[in-house]
Amino acid sequence: MVLALSDVGYRWPGRAGFSLTVPELTVAKAESVLLLGESGSGKSTLLSLICGTILPDQGSVTIADTNIAKLSGGARDRFRAEQVGVIFQQFNLLPFASVTDNILLPLRFAPARRQRVSDAAATAATICSALGLPAEVMGAKATALSVGQQQRVAVARALIGQPPLIIADEPTSALDATSQAAFLDLLFAQTQAHDTSLLMVSHDPRLGDRFDRVIRMEDIAQIERAAA
Repeated sequence: MVLALSDVGYRWPGRAGFSLTVPELTVAKAESVLLLGESGSGKSTLLSLICGTILPDQGSVTIADTNIAKLSGGARDRFRAEQVGVIFQQFNLLPFASVTDNILLPLRFAPARRQRVSDAAATAATICSALGLPAEVMGAKATALSVGQQQRVAVARALIGQPPLIIADEPTSALDATSQAAFLDLLFAQTQAHDTSLLMVSHDPRLGDRFDRVIRMEDIAQIERAAA
């Protein structure tokens, strides 16, 4: 398994917090999984646990055979950079950096990913071409791009260096149905080319037919809200 959660529990501090319990969640190598959940269902907390930005109070979060809950803060950051590519809902590009620099950013923090790339700039250009981005945008600043182009740059940044797991947080939420289909075509073509696992979070069940497996938050997680 590329990703495995076992008996994970986490409680946000404070009276307004809630607890999340996930008995089991797995994603196999090269598998694409769609995680469906409404707002407030605990999706963001779950992604934070998977990425190691918060630690579970109990249980294990294992990525590529490493329980990240056992790592120190710095080691978790380095491990995440090496093993996980993240496509954020708001893209999180550096606005005044070039397209190339945005794509290559993870390689600065991930030596193993960097070693898989013999010519980083050329690899970035190849991925962008596969994602339908013209060569002339490579030197452009992120602020000069359309929303659709920024989205594809975010995908290229997550894919470069072939991390084994891609986490995509609502990447199609602002797209119409035609644009969603085109985006998923490009994303799946890239992940399948490298046997990359994909865990994508969404609230849109219409996307389910495109994935190997669909999981609903209410089927894998229990939430307990703090009393007022």
